[in-house]
Amino acid sequence: SAPCSAILSSYLLGERLNLLGKLGCMLSLVGSTVMVIHAPEDEEVTTLDEMSSKLKEPGFLAYAAILLAVCFLLIFYLAPRYGQSNILIYLTICSVIGAFSVSSVKGLGIAIKGFFAGQPVLQHPLTWILVITLVASITTQINYLNKSLDIFNTSLVFPIYYVLFTTIVITTSIILFKEWVTMTVVDIIGTVCGFLTIILGVFLLHAFKDMDVSLGNLPEVLQSGQQAPVTRDDKNILIEVDNASIAPEDKPKVFMIYT
Repeated sequence: SAPCSAILSSYLLGERLNLLGKLGCMLSLVGSTVMVIHAPEDEEVTTLDEMSSKLKEPGFLAYAAILLAVCFLLIFYLAPRYGQSNILIYLTICSVIGAFSVSSVKGLGIAIKGFFAGQPVLQHPLTWILVITLVASITTQINYLNKSLDIFNTSLVFPIYYVLFTTIVITTSIILFKEWVTMTVVDIIGTVCGFLTIILGVFLLHAFKDMDVSLGNLPEVLQSGQQAPVTRDDKNILIEVDNASIAPEDKPKVFMIYT
């Protein structure tokens, strides 16, 4: 899983992941597991016509329109301005697009089964719509995920992406197949608790990523009552140095005259 990958990358790639970051990874994994356990089973859809009717539901169309609007806002407005400094911008784009890629994969899985069963799936327009959607969504996800990996710490990218992607996919599945109708009170409580656990894990992972906290220096940090020393990631240092090399135009200039 992504949280485990983040922990391994801190050792294999030499990227920093402090004690709170590792705890955040574990909480994110636990919360996602709880959400998956309490999520209801998918409603069985066996033909492209049934899948098409699900995709045409007003609730899902409104949900898809909101996702597209959020995606366009992120890509064309927020990403050029804050993508280089905020890790959530690129990863949110990947996660939102992931809702379309997962839905397309489910639909194409039905189409492949129908193809081997002798059904005329190649003549069905939904098949080609799903193929185009899948190619476009995966291409976009890979593009922005690579951009995020080029800028930010791998130990932060994968857990946050895992949490956002899992949440969006589960929400999409619930809306598309109307799984919330069959959810019991226990499932609803479990899903909410899992989501809150994910939020807590992401908070610990992202808010304290620059603090030098480990099992070795934890007693000293607690006894001193002071904030742990801050460690900067190599990628962030390079970005800061690059930005610092650009001198603002409005800075005062001092001229020395030698006679």
